[in-house]
Amino acid sequence: MLEKLKFYIDGQWVLPKVKNDFEVINPSNEEVCAIISLGDQADTDAAVAAANQAFPGWSTTPHAERVKLIEKLAEIYEARREEMGELISIEMGAPIDLACGSQAGCGAGHIADFLVELKKINFDQTLGNHAPTDRIFKEPIGVCALITPWNWPMNQVTLKVIPAIAVGCTVVLKPSETAPLSSLLFAEMMDEAGFPKGVFNLINGDGVGVGSQLSSHENIEMISFTGSSRAGVLISQAAAPTIKRVSLELGGKGANVIFNDADDQAVIRGVAHCFGNSGQSCNAPTRMLVERGRYAEAVKQAAEYATNVEVDIASKQGNHLGPVVSKVQYDKIQGLIEMAINEGAKLVAGGLGLPANLNRGYFIRPTIFADVSNDMRIAQEEVFGPVLSIIPFDSEEEAIQIANDSLYGLTHYVQTQNADKARRVARALRAGMVEINGSSRGAGAPFGGYKQSGNGREGGAWGIDDFLEVKSISGW
Repeated sequence: MLEKLKFYIDGQWVLPKVKNDFEVINPSNEEVCAIISLGDQADTDAAVAAANQAFPGWSTTPHAERVKLIEKLAEIYEARREEMGELISIEMGAPIDLACGSQAGCGAGHIADFLVELKKINFDQTLGNHAPTDRIFKEPIGVCALITPWNWPMNQVTLKVIPAIAVGCTVVLKPSETAPLSSLLFAEMMDEAGFPKGVFNLINGDGVGVGSQLSSHENIEMISFTGSSRAGVLISQAAAPTIKRVSLELGGKGANVIFNDADDQAVIRGVAHCFGNSGQSCNAPTRMLVERGRYAEAVKQAAEYATNVEVDIASKQGNHLGPVVSKVQYDKIQGLIEMAINEGAKLVAGGLGLPANLNRGYFIRPTIFADVSNDMRIAQEEVFGPVLSIIPFDSEEEAIQIANDSLYGLTHYVQTQNADKARRVARALRAGMVEINGSSRGAGAPFGGYKQSGNGREGGAWGIDDFLEVKSISGW
């Protein structure tokens, strides 16, 4: 068992002001895998003070020097990438191949993508030929609190930390207390890279404690949060009295619209994407909308696929599903499955309880519901587990109406071989991202949503702009 009781504040590893141990649970076996500390107000204040003290020097450090340190970090991250994957697998249950591959790999990928963008950014430009003495400057917003989730820990840490520090902000990172080990390793990497003290700080804590303290802190200029929409509301309310910038990347209830003319693999591709990372992705296509002529076949294909999906412990190699992250998540998902059955959704695969091959751990049976009505809770609430709802439709207009009938608007999906229809539907969908026919979005594409899916964008030039203020000067 690991003991990770210290925070990283002002370039040093320090114990909390008041002892407050917290057990990190391995979701594959329900055993304690690590002990961390949860901070309190004094720890939060110390981290924020360190970031504030470091800001004047860091914000005026030449951009090329900041980029050079990030390049050093990229080298260190790559050298310790396998170690990162192993910690992610233990703390949040990603199967080891997924953890060492996509989970740890996305962190390296985002650092590399930002380095490309950072070498193109222009912090100083003219307004235009009509106003030759007007200049527009982009400047770091200040001290930023970064609150990250457990489901893709390094994805979110790097999407926030790298652009913030690259443009001259200083940061306080609060990772999820459920899966903090990967972020503690990231702090070690930041220290090894040689960033000046106070530029990057890490404090563990829960949402009610450190999360609320950061959100309301008068000496923080910006909150960047990824997590549930419920928590996003609370953070926005806490930040309002100090008029902070609040950037939110929240939940989703992705609609995957499959028309009769979709390719042969459209259904299987959609189920596999829904189940990826044990369903714990905000952009998962959890509502499969199928045109009536393809509907019966799609239900059969989806049920057969789900029945054959293997579920097993995270330490086992292979292409299987691991557990969900915690008992809280397990109980929530079980409750939503039971609610769907009671509401009249047709269970065609999976269901309640553990998979037959497992007697402990937070494992969910890959579950498919057919004949779902979009007003059912299973179609409206974010499940965050390997649970798919299949809904029939009869026309393009109805498909768009059902897809958009959601509080969320993160990622929707369109499957058709008619290019005009694909583009027409993609434009009509109220979401920050749309993927057509399984085509993944490119490196540096903006990630974020409409409505209750959030209000910011992460990745690429858009993710950098989130951490910048714009200053207009006349008479230059």
